[in-house]
Amino acid sequence: MIEVYTSNTPNGIKVPIALEEMGLDYQLRLIDLSSGMQRQPAFLQLNPNGRIPVIVDTQPVEGHSQRVFESGAILLYLAEKSGRLLAAKGAQRVAALEYLFLQVGGIGPMFGQAGWFMRSAPIAMPIAIERYQREAQRLTAVLEQRLQQHEWLSGGDYSIADIMNFCWLRSADYAGVRSAGFPAVTAWLGKISARPAVITALARMQT
Repeated sequence: MIEVYTSNTPNGIKVPIALEEMGLDYQLRLIDLSSGMQRQPAFLQLNPNGRIPVIVDTQPVEGHSQRVFESGAILLYLAEKSGRLLAAKGAQRVAALEYLFLQVGGIGPMFGQAGWFMRSAPIAMPIAIERYQREAQRLTAVLEQRLQQHEWLSGGDYSIADIMNFCWLRSADYAGVRSAGFPAVTAWLGKISARPAVITALARMQT
């Protein structure tokens, strides 16, 4: 059993989607971010950075409980545990990891900052909005170019790279990015949204 400490955010939904796709048993433990649960000592024992998601695998290969935080590390851990959604070697594995880390280092931070300055900053800061929104648009164009050439980001099969990026691009409006201007991205979002595992995971996150 895998315990999943998460919330209904772009980063938080990645893990349930991956687990549903992999067919692994899990238990959701929803964290109320608005109440500051992620800053409480009990949660900080799981992730000293005070961020969701976190998993605790009570039945890892090594035989003792394994905690993992950071969404990219979690999905990589789960892919290696299950043997699914990541090629074991070769060009597809390399490409999947490239686009996984593009999300971790680029799309997530830039979309997040664009959205925060647009919607939550205590004072209007047009220069910050313009900077982060422009970078969010540029990164979406990087995905558009890739998806015009390949059905999935790995260049082969659907993978954890697609899940990682889908969870931010499905909420592109938050960052002021109009995904309709990126037809290949829009088509890719539609295919992933229609997957049974994705539908199930997102429904569970609403309960």
